[in-house]
Amino acid sequence: MNETQSYICESPERLDTFLTSQIGQSRSQIAQLIKKESVFVDGKIVSRSGVKLKENQVVLVKFPPAESIPALDVDFDVEILYEDDDILVINKPTGLTVHPAPSVKEATLVDWLKHKGVRLSSISGEERHGIVHRLDKGTSGAMVIAKNNTSHEFLSNQLQDKSMGRYYLAVVNPPLKEDLSEVIAPIARSTHNRLKMAILGHGKYARSAFKVLALSDDEKNQFVACKLYTGRTHQIRVHLESLNRHIIGDHIYAQSPKQEKSERILLHAYIIYFIHPKSKEKISFVASLDKEMKEYLNKKFNMEKIDEIMDVNNVMHGFDTTN
Repeated sequence: MNETQSYICESPERLDTFLTSQIGQSRSQIAQLIKKESVFVDGKIVSRSGVKLKENQVVLVKFPPAESIPALDVDFDVEILYEDDDILVINKPTGLTVHPAPSVKEATLVDWLKHKGVRLSSISGEERHGIVHRLDKGTSGAMVIAKNNTSHEFLSNQLQDKSMGRYYLAVVNPPLKEDLSEVIAPIARSTHNRLKMAILGHGKYARSAFKVLALSDDEKNQFVACKLYTGRTHQIRVHLESLNRHIIGDHIYAQSPKQEKSERILLHAYIIYFIHPKSKEKISFVASLDKEMKEYLNKKFNMEKIDEIMDVNNVMHGFDTTN
């Protein structure tokens, strides 16, 4: 059965603009809902995103059911950090794509969620059920999944007002010169390589900070913590590239093919924090490192020191969390 929600327009504006602000999704996602005849204004189906709403008009949205697309065969499992009726927090493994796309042939995180029978929100469209935010395929770590549309909307709003956030861990080369480096630079799709993002004047505002945690035994690599103040595609990688640094195992932004290789990009979403959609309490979760990343650190770094500096309070300390 479809989940239905209604919204009242308080002042004249475009339908897609109104629903984008109400539901917390992009205009393209709103357009998909309209295309599927899931949006009604004063009881009548609308077919155009640009319809001008009048004051006090009622907009009804019928969200499609999460079971409408069959899942692919799933032969893997994902660590669950927390689960209740409203949210699911997981530790995403490296190499797992978050949601289906025409270019993705293997099972995704969304397929795994359906395989597990997890009830999901449908705000983001059929391919992205429950997905509030994403991690790149190679990046591992903490993600929160919305189990219903009310939770999805609440969590999406936190992405906008920055009350949700993540701290990442990465191994970079060469070492940063400063113990704490901040980059504020706009990011857009590269005009030279469509697989890459780049710092471009017309891009979206992006802000990142990098804190040095440890130097490798040979002093060539560095273990760092990263704090994102915005959530642009490839943000950490692009901002590090602007400092002439890259993450070990990153084959897209790496500076030289001669540099050190890793089976996976050594980037991990270590801590996620947000306000619970129902209890309204601020909560946080820690996603442990996987075997590959632990083995690399053990080979290159003093692990006693690493274990000590990976203390959650130590990772979070030193970053500006006021904005």
